[in-house]
Amino acid sequence: MSNAIEKATFAGGCFWCMVQPFDELPGIIKVESGYMGGHSQNPTYQEVKTGETGHYEVVQITYDREIFPYERLLQLYWPQIDPTDPDGQFHDRGSQYRTAVFYHTSLQKEEAEKIQKTTGAKKYFQKTDCYANFTCIRILSCRGRTPRFL
Repeated sequence: MSNAIEKATFAGGCFWCMVQPFDELPGIIKVESGYMGGHSQNPTYQEVKTGETGHYEVVQITYDREIFPYERLLQLYWPQIDPTDPDGQFHDRGSQYRTAVFYHTSLQKEEAEKIQKTTGAKKYFQKTDCYANFTCIRILSCRGRTPRFL
């Protein structure tokens, strides 16, 4: 396996809906649905979907950064979400549907923060005056947050 293989983890509402935009593109090796974060260890999906465990529904993308760079993943991610909505995504309501970019490396963190500031909600949404600093999308470290995949 190449040294260019990395993982990207995004929360953006229902994880099943987040698979398709990334699936079957050149350089994308695998897209998995699951959840991460939260305060309860090893919750079931039935527990997570109540919104009471503190977990985010996520997709984790395994990709070849030489074929499909992380910046391009972020560019696909932003139009899939509404970063101005702190209570879920579109019809998906609840804390498990919050938006977040979970970074695996310091470079991913830098790129996520950069696109958040330069593109982010300004490009896709009109209500940015409500959340001008885009705090509704969190950029969080994966360290200490073991994802659980279905």
